[in-house]
Amino acid sequence: MTISLPTYEDVAAAAARIDGHAHRTPVLTSRTADAEVGAGVFFKCENFQRMGAFKFRGAYNALARFDERQRRAGVVAFSSGNHAQAISLAATLLGMPAVIVMPHDAPAAKVAATKAYGGSVVVYDRYREDREAIGKKLAEERGMTLVPPYDHPDVIAGQGTAAKELIEEVGALDALFVCLGGGGLLAGSALAARALAPACKVYGVEPEAGNDGQQSFRSGRIVTIETPRTIADGAQTLHLGEHTFPIIRRDVADIFTATDAELVDAMRFFAERMKIVVEPTGALGYAAARRMGAELAGQRVGVIISGGNVDLKRFAELIGAARN
Repeated sequence: MTISLPTYEDVAAAAARIDGHAHRTPVLTSRTADAEVGAGVFFKCENFQRMGAFKFRGAYNALARFDERQRRAGVVAFSSGNHAQAISLAATLLGMPAVIVMPHDAPAAKVAATKAYGGSVVVYDRYREDREAIGKKLAEERGMTLVPPYDHPDVIAGQGTAAKELIEEVGALDALFVCLGGGGLLAGSALAARALAPACKVYGVEPEAGNDGQQSFRSGRIVTIETPRTIADGAQTLHLGEHTFPIIRRDVADIFTATDAELVDAMRFFAERMKIVVEPTGALGYAAARRMGAELAGQRVGVIISGGNVDLKRFAELIGAARN
């Protein structure tokens, strides 16, 4: 079976499609971050996106392409939280029903928001049940269209609009750090960077406890792992996608990992120095950039902050914990 991969032209088309519906999020800088990394760092703040994360871009782009029959029947999605909220909001805006399969231990704030945006939630056990199988079964039974969180051409193209906006606003970059779960944001970002800043090295960053992407990138095949135990709930994926992996393998320079402790340190930096709330997954990119340090000296570095959806009690516990 031949897979049709999205291109930069699809990213550009997605940008036009979501214009006026998704926010053009701000790009922030910090002299402290520049000093820590030894480079000019530009943060694309998707924590200010609608529903609090970049996922709205891909969700709206995918649902906006539904035909009339698909819109009447509605959409099914599975997600730990951000894709769930994005699909729910996009479906409501486009006037269609949405059923979302979410893990039993998803952050309460994400579950509540998904329901508030209009989605109907079906709960499963992420450590014992297969969310993809549950989603496919629901779609078949109800005649709905399944839109996965990352392995879908329209989702990938939509996510790539964040990097497109970043590069258009600040100019060419030498390096771009992007969080990595299933690879939708990373693949889309790589498509945008390849077209707009060909010399830019794009790096994916995933939790150390869940480095399936790194293993896949270095082995040349998709590696599947057990559900990783990490505070980065948005990156607890088991494998890359059939659409995301080929793009990542072709256009990404390398894949790094970050420990939970490094994510907490990065979250604390964002809160203390930049006065913004960033969820653990959203801190992956900067955690890796900080560690690289000297290798980035004098460069222009982009970091995509993927989102800010975190329970405030949990956020306070994490950043308030004593430093080791």
